[in-house]
Amino acid sequence: MNLKKNDIIKLKVTSASADGSGVGRTDDGIAVFVPMSAVGDELEVRILKVKKSYAFGKIEKIITPSSNRITPDCSCFSKCGGCVWRHISYEEECRLKEQKVYDAVTRIGGLKNPNLEPIMKNKRVNRYRNKAQLPIGVDKDGNVIIGFYALHSHRIVNCADCALQPDIFNTVVKITRRFIAQTDNDIYDERTGKGRLRHLYMRLGEVTNELMVCYVVNGNGLKQEDLLVQMLKSELPNLTSLIVNSNREKTNVILGNKNRTVYGKDYITDELCSLRFKISPFSFWQVNRRQAENLYNKAKEYSNLQKDEILLDLYCGTGTIGLTMANECKELIGVEIVESAIEDAKENAKINGIKNSRFICADASTAAEKLRQEGVKPDAVILDPPRKGCGEELVKTISKMSPKRVVYVSCDPATLARDIKFFEQAGYTTQKITPCDMFSRTAHVETVCLMSLKEKN
Repeated sequence: MNLKKNDIIKLKVTSASADGSGVGRTDDGIAVFVPMSAVGDELEVRILKVKKSYAFGKIEKIITPSSNRITPDCSCFSKCGGCVWRHISYEEECRLKEQKVYDAVTRIGGLKNPNLEPIMKNKRVNRYRNKAQLPIGVDKDGNVIIGFYALHSHRIVNCADCALQPDIFNTVVKITRRFIAQTDNDIYDERTGKGRLRHLYMRLGEVTNELMVCYVVNGNGLKQEDLLVQMLKSELPNLTSLIVNSNREKTNVILGNKNRTVYGKDYITDELCSLRFKISPFSFWQVNRRQAENLYNKAKEYSNLQKDEILLDLYCGTGTIGLTMANECKELIGVEIVESAIEDAKENAKINGIKNSRFICADASTAAEKLRQEGVKPDAVILDPPRKGCGEELVKTISKMSPKRVVYVSCDPATLARDIKFFEQAGYTTQKITPCDMFSRTAHVETVCLMSLKEKN
């Protein structure tokens, strides 16, 4: 079949891609990626783009729907760049995520028979996010729009109610719309770099119920800030922190470097695994706190720490994952390259009375090598790297320290699998792997992996 743009073909969807698109194959083996399709669908598909060995298409007609299809429950679904799986059952979503991890560790990681434990399902697939960053713009008719960027674009999709966010965030959005209508605050235009209001940023302490509202502005502040405080407080008695963040740069980065507290404190607090943490606008904090507790408890189980052991927490951020394990070991050493995160980690240790910890501000590879030269011999290493993973050099440095156990928390199965291969080459055996559905209705999946040092003969 010689596929061309705008061809309409019949296609049976047999699998899903890493980004959540359905995948079917033509009679001559060309893979066709189709967003919003489901495994089991029989479709008429319009071809949009053709490459040498694959193509992209869109659904023209559903001939026979998959048994896993459900009716989407969000009016923004398929328009915004958030959810990809609101049209399939949650059971099917979890199956696809397990398959995604299995495919990565076998095909990329080279594992023959991985011990893949069942995915940790999310008990709350809606309203689980405790953080939102919403761009503010103006549509072609001059109306204020607040919502999300459409996929692969900076076109804002107006959203009155995101099903992943708590209802209180919707209240903040409504108040913000009224405030803009009553005042003279103009809206930022990223094409010209002019205008004031850029983003609305919110965080909620799920246990404490403390609410932070932060407005990102192209300038030093907003007009009639006293009115804004009154409007928010009148409907939100749990308002704990109102902050204006100044970002004058013509950039895609949401937050600028300067915060000014307009009302309340410059942080909120929340609890995780029975510990209390301070959360500023810049702090890393898991957006699904309940599922993060399950993830961290699995990492603790895999770490199997003893009271006389040293734990090295690389990519420690604000210290959350390591501090939840500190009472299980003799010493916790945390490493993070972001200076403000290290200061937060030290403060979080102090708040919780944890005295057997120290935190180092440095690149993970540099710090690990320095600790090795100092003679520090961790018994267990926790890794929670960004999406790009650890890389071969860091794996080599860690292996020179010969920790008995390495627990790898990953947000990308592909880079986890690549690093598993490096660890296997460095003398480690992959013992257990557990996927975790942290971000329901999206294609993202977290994974916890235990690797143990092979015994020398």
